[in-house]
Amino acid sequence: MEDLTKILIKEKFEDIYGQDDVKLQVRSAIMMRRNIILVGPPGVGKTTLAKNIAKILPDISITNFEGKNEKVKGEDRFVRVQGSPDLTAEDLIGDIDPIKAIKFGPLDIKSFTPGKIFKANGKILFFDEINRCSEKLQNALLQVLEEKTASISSYDVDVESDFIFIGTMNPNDISTENLSDVFLDRFDLIYMGYPENFKIEEKIVTTKGKEIVEFPKKLLDFTIKFVRELRLHDDLEKVPSVRATIGLYERAQANAMLLGRKKVNYQDIESAAISVLTHRIRLKPSVKYLKTPEKVIMETLEKFKEEGDIP
Repeated sequence: MEDLTKILIKEKFEDIYGQDDVKLQVRSAIMMRRNIILVGPPGVGKTTLAKNIAKILPDISITNFEGKNEKVKGEDRFVRVQGSPDLTAEDLIGDIDPIKAIKFGPLDIKSFTPGKIFKANGKILFFDEINRCSEKLQNALLQVLEEKTASISSYDVDVESDFIFIGTMNPNDISTENLSDVFLDRFDLIYMGYPENFKIEEKIVTTKGKEIVEFPKKLLDFTIKFVRELRLHDDLEKVPSVRATIGLYERAQANAMLLGRKKVNYQDIESAAISVLTHRIRLKPSVKYLKTPEKVIMETLEKFKEEGDIP
């Protein structure tokens, strides 16, 4: 892969607001051709950051698996794999095509259909939610990560070494597989969190969220601070992401428009809160039989309404 040093020295990853230390760590890791896993809860920009990395790559000409040259734009140098328990090594590396095997023979390379590993040649292989894949798939990846060679059926296929491997994982997800120490030893882990301060989250919401009616500044501040306060709530073990803030921002506007108004009021926010937030939080075991997510949301909202002097 081409030398990215000069690009990375200047690059600021402007698609992500804030997260300055994360950006520095990512630039450092990529500069040294390290495999990385971005660790953090949903909605903190892990996928956006990975796509931003692909966007800075220059256009290149690469040789595909069939030996043909093809030109690839920088933003197209992004191959995504979605982690799931039923994902197989064949999905990732490839397998023998039965129809081609009849024509060319099962041991002919022409019978092989390449997987995402081969399609990522000269690109970024983005493995989303890598801790959802099985231990068997982790083991299949070990050889590729270490030797850049994948063993396919009865013959070996050499995998080109010029791809950047970026994985993501949510450490709080309860429906995941454990990543082995041997597997994790092939990666540098970079941790991402929620927006560092109010101003950064406000910029994310107003930039990424749709605007269809006026959202008064006082109510916008109230909405963002309310979600940020929920993240600190003592009764919650799972807290709402920035997607929740954007959801409230957009749904409150839609409520206002449907009721014939051109400006959001407090009732528009309140009526959207349960729909937007309930499934995005989880109570701690110690309180889940004493309260409901709906009650926590409405109690916090009412408290904020009184403190913020919202009519």
